[in-house]
Amino acid sequence: MSENKTESEVLEQPVEQIADAEPVVEEAIATVEPEKQENTEISPDVTEIKTDKDTKVASKDRKRTTIGGQALIEGIMMCGPKRTAIAVRKADGSIYIEEMKQSDRVSYFEKVPFVRGCIKFYKMLVTGTDATMKSADISEQGKEDEAEEKKESKLDSFLGRHRSVMLTLSAILGLALSIGLFILLPRLIVDLVSKLFDENMLDVLWVQLVRNIIEGVLRIVIFLTYLILVSKMPDIKRVWQYHGAEHKTIACYEAREALTVENIMKQSRFHPRCGTAFMFIVLMISILIYTIAGVFIGDNNMLINIGLRLVLIPVICGISYEILRFVGRHCDRGICKILVKPGLWLQRFTTKEPDPKICEVAIAAMQAVIPENDNDDNW
Repeated sequence: MSENKTESEVLEQPVEQIADAEPVVEEAIATVEPEKQENTEISPDVTEIKTDKDTKVASKDRKRTTIGGQALIEGIMMCGPKRTAIAVRKADGSIYIEEMKQSDRVSYFEKVPFVRGCIKFYKMLVTGTDATMKSADISEQGKEDEAEEKKESKLDSFLGRHRSVMLTLSAILGLALSIGLFILLPRLIVDLVSKLFDENMLDVLWVQLVRNIIEGVLRIVIFLTYLILVSKMPDIKRVWQYHGAEHKTIACYEAREALTVENIMKQSRFHPRCGTAFMFIVLMISILIYTIAGVFIGDNNMLINIGLRLVLIPVICGISYEILRFVGRHCDRGICKILVKPGLWLQRFTTKEPDPKICEVAIAAMQAVIPENDNDDNW
């Protein structure tokens, strides 16, 4: 980071000098080598960020992009076909931009339908965890009460030396908590309640179907309750605003409009290819898959039920990803228009309307990952 400090300081200029500063940002990001990371900062007073990439949005034809993102702590991560970058608002008001490492190598399995979804989901989980941890540190930089640099603790030193290991463990822990809360807990409740009934009755086919449907309903209720409760947390509301800005910026880019705060603010904060929509598809597919498995294998044994649900998670994830891709490609046609509505409705809990300052951060992240070739990010 320190070797880039001089260049970052040069780029912190008043708004009237941003036209001169911006090409430097573009050149810095475009020339990054795959094995290196680049960072830069821009003025906190910028209300528009324009580059020669704005010419890419001149066409009237709306596009669907593969560029996706994730809300961070006071920032946004955008993932493009060639680059992944984060933009974070620092405590002093400036915007910090950093390109993250992204391997150019795509394995064979990442191209195989129903398999690629699991791989992409896990890689996104690890990358997202890394970006979130970075944003938490960066957002604290520049505070006025920072009199002197704090001495690094032994724990911080250890984590710094073993960052990749800690990222993997954090991602696995987050995944395990999600599986336990949304997959295993509903089934555990159903199994405990089933012990109140006669075992012979539980072997009846229609009873098995009802039990799996009740499990699915419980899963949806737990998921919705979780979203509602989390949405009421003040700090999370701020993250939801960044989530909304991410959606609006991508929508503006897909509408082929110039990436300015004014254009972004008028876009919808709801997007059909959001991760929230993916979660809803996972919940729906899980009801179908677990019901079918229960009919053929039986579901009276608690341990078998838990093992079965763990084994089938990759299957559910793979199917859900392919459905999301198909629905996202045809979201304005026929039955797909209906299928996207539940996901759009859920985004009322996971997104909030951003303010112009937040949109500036989204613009900075988006500009860093737009490919040179307009066709490289077609959905």
